[in-house]
Amino acid sequence: MTVVSAQRRGSLLGVVDRFWRKSDYRMTVINNDVDVPAIYARTQDGFQVSLIVADKGQVHFDVDSPCVRHSEVADSTSRATAFLAPDAELIPRPNIHSDFWSATRS
Repeated sequence: MTVVSAQRRGSLLGVVDRFWRKSDYRMTVINNDVDVPAIYARTQDGFQVSLIVADKGQVHFDVDSPCVRHSEVADSTSRATAFLAPDAELIPRPNIHSDFWSATRS
């Protein structure tokens, strides 16, 4: 939920890219789109990982597992505890300031 300014998004993608390559992940796609940049990689054991910067700078890390098979999941027996204000957007936007990642100058 950290605000990553437009000026810092390339740095974030670069840090993750370098770590994944150092970890022997095979880069599968690099999307240099100005509005929705993303990187995708595959691990040696078949996991697909991605970092996507989406609408309004919302950053997503996703992992797809090669070893999951379909199964039924029971409904939760407890109520959700996360607070969501009645007027909140359906997609929560970053709202935590970081002196580095939220900075507007390089």
